[in-house]
Amino acid sequence: MKVSDTSDLWWKSAVMYCLDVETYLDGDGDGIGDLGGLATRLDYLAELGVTCLWLMPFYPSPDRDDGYDITDFYGVDRRLGHFGDFVEVIRIARDRGMRVIVDLVVNHTSDQHPWFKAARSSPDSPFRDYYVWRDEPPKNQPAPVFPDQETSDWQYDEKAGQYYQHVFYRQQPDLNITDERVRDEIAKVIGFWLQLGVSGFRIDAVPFLLQTDGIIDGSRRLPDPHAYLRSLRSFLNRRAGEGIFLGEVNLSREGQNEFFGGAEGDELTMQFDFISMQNLYLSLARGDARPLVKALLSRPEGSPDIQWANFVRNHDELTLDKLTTEERDEVFAAFGPEERMQVYGRGLIRRLPPMLDGDPRRIRMVYSLLFSLPGTPVLFYGEEIGMGENLDIGGRMSVRTPMQWSSGRNGGFSTARKSRLRNPLTEGGFGPEHVNVAQQRRDPDSLLQFMRTLIRHYRNERELGWGAFEVLDQPDAAVLAHSLTSGDRVLIALHNFGSEPREVQLALGGAARDAGADDGSADRLTDLFTGEEFALDRGRVGVPLDGYGYRWLRLGADDDPA
Repeated sequence: MKVSDTSDLWWKSAVMYCLDVETYLDGDGDGIGDLGGLATRLDYLAELGVTCLWLMPFYPSPDRDDGYDITDFYGVDRRLGHFGDFVEVIRIARDRGMRVIVDLVVNHTSDQHPWFKAARSSPDSPFRDYYVWRDEPPKNQPAPVFPDQETSDWQYDEKAGQYYQHVFYRQQPDLNITDERVRDEIAKVIGFWLQLGVSGFRIDAVPFLLQTDGIIDGSRRLPDPHAYLRSLRSFLNRRAGEGIFLGEVNLSREGQNEFFGGAEGDELTMQFDFISMQNLYLSLARGDARPLVKALLSRPEGSPDIQWANFVRNHDELTLDKLTTEERDEVFAAFGPEERMQVYGRGLIRRLPPMLDGDPRRIRMVYSLLFSLPGTPVLFYGEEIGMGENLDIGGRMSVRTPMQWSSGRNGGFSTARKSRLRNPLTEGGFGPEHVNVAQQRRDPDSLLQFMRTLIRHYRNERELGWGAFEVLDQPDAAVLAHSLTSGDRVLIALHNFGSEPREVQLALGGAARDAGADDGSADRLTDLFTGEEFALDRGRVGVPLDGYGYRWLRLGADDDPA
């Protein structure tokens, strides 16, 4: 791996940061975050070390699903600004060394979209086949995605005289990708935003986008949906060679591999690793690293150009659906024992710090792990300061509270009256009086400063994101010990899921030979955070680790100026 590769395949060593414009910063005092407010905080994100900004939907919307019900794929919601504001965000972000990707939500539209209004007006409407219709819903249907809101994937429309499909909410009718005109529109949407300067797209619910089961003659009209995804990827990279598709694919490893495009890697560029995330929480609940290790080792081999996106939490519920019922119950008992903390019987609506009772040792260990695992780290806004949730909001919106900039009015998010805020603030011990950017910027021991240090080291150590991953044998089940190797550079990471201190016994004979140097420097491990050195004796070494402790160790001398 050459340093030039880190630019060509920028996503493999990026630091991604997801935010909702509506809840980040209100620049005009109306209680709703906007693009103008975001533009004034791009320097903060650059200071943090972010290299790729992911914007949640900012398109025109009735806002019945937090912007994921879209009425115009080619627009900017006027509450958030206009195209001039959007272009300024892109321009300033680029100047500060950040790329921008945006949500691509094309598996459905809002029921207020002009296409759907025209489609339901007449069976002869040219837009009728943009959507999925039936005279009667299928007898055998999957369980609803949102069982607390919906009982079926089909809704009868009086005006149309037929049922339309909606995998999500009834106000979000599904688009029919077997119709060539719909596929052409999706390509136009991609091309439009690329032309405005975005570097790619986070694609919402990709398996549902390619699903044709509910479409009459769907398999005949589009026999290979994955060929369509490959064609979209080809289109993306013709229009923008650096462009990426980051896909939301919560499937088995076999299914995820298929959406990468197998060995060819010609479908999605990146995928969120839902399986490892869920097993991370099981490991935290048990104080045992083995569930996470098993999940990481189950990742399929694929093209060297693809990448996993690692995350601790995202904007949705923290789903646990890939765990067994017994495993899920363990996580619920540890981190969401109250019914109001759980949702859909499969997930949690909490942020990490409250789940860990604010324990700074555990919180820092988790984020050290996030940045040292093979893959690209993705942060959700507010994680860098340890924000909590507001359970009184309920559902997935509990974690989408306003960003906490200061201890002042509305946490520095807005000058509007509290009643006019887009979402209520977090309250109590994780509210802005106690958790905010301004205070943590001044505190050298704060979580924010710790995250900046993590990111600085992550960006300086090219093995992270690029190196060959190996779990290191050692006898302690509470410890995850792994190495990342690139050429003659070897980085070793240790993380203790247990509360008790321990000494980790490592045998590094092969790794030490790989990192061999003429000056004999490969006879020691150097801690990148503290500068401590640990001498190897015939490739063996014992490294002390605090309860919930972590270390990043360079095999050999530390040549990192960070």
